[in-house]
Amino acid sequence: MNVVETTLIDDLKNPKTQQKAFRELVSTYKERLYWHIRRMVTNHEDADDVLQNTFIKVFRSIDKFKGDSKLYSWMYRIATNEAITFINQRAKKAGISSEEIQNHLVNNLQADVYFEGEEIQLKLQKAIATLPQKQQIVFNMKYFEDITYNDMSEVLDTSVGALKASYHHAVKKIEQFLTTEH
Repeated sequence: MNVVETTLIDDLKNPKTQQKAFRELVSTYKERLYWHIRRMVTNHEDADDVLQNTFIKVFRSIDKFKGDSKLYSWMYRIATNEAITFINQRAKKAGISSEEIQNHLVNNLQADVYFEGEEIQLKLQKAIATLPQKQQIVFNMKYFEDITYNDMSEVLDTSVGALKASYHHAVKKIEQFLTTEH
């Protein structure tokens, strides 16, 4: 952890500086966390809800943060878990699998007024939706966010070798999806 991060954490834990520090935390990390979540849940409103839940959980849990990892890695893990929980709850309510809900979310992407992608981007999102959840997360983190395998390992609590294998399998499946007619 660097000095700025340590100071921010200390300020978040201090009741006198907590509000200001939390505003700084949100403004620093909201965009990156939003796009990480958005790639998982695909819908803007849902991503906003999950992001809000993420920051609430960060705020309530900051005293439990031990500093074993970077602050961002810790928040990223919370955001990932919140997005997975959201997808699983949505699937359970609908009485379908999380894979089916993911396909449903991607199919609704065209109707999302915040989606500005072209046809190829929509096809890519559909291809990603066909991946198992873990491969989706690894692919999104590596491909869209260019996160190193070491940082990913910290966030997902998975070995670098397993992450590289997941990414490799994901790329192969996406290539196969994109080269066949859908």
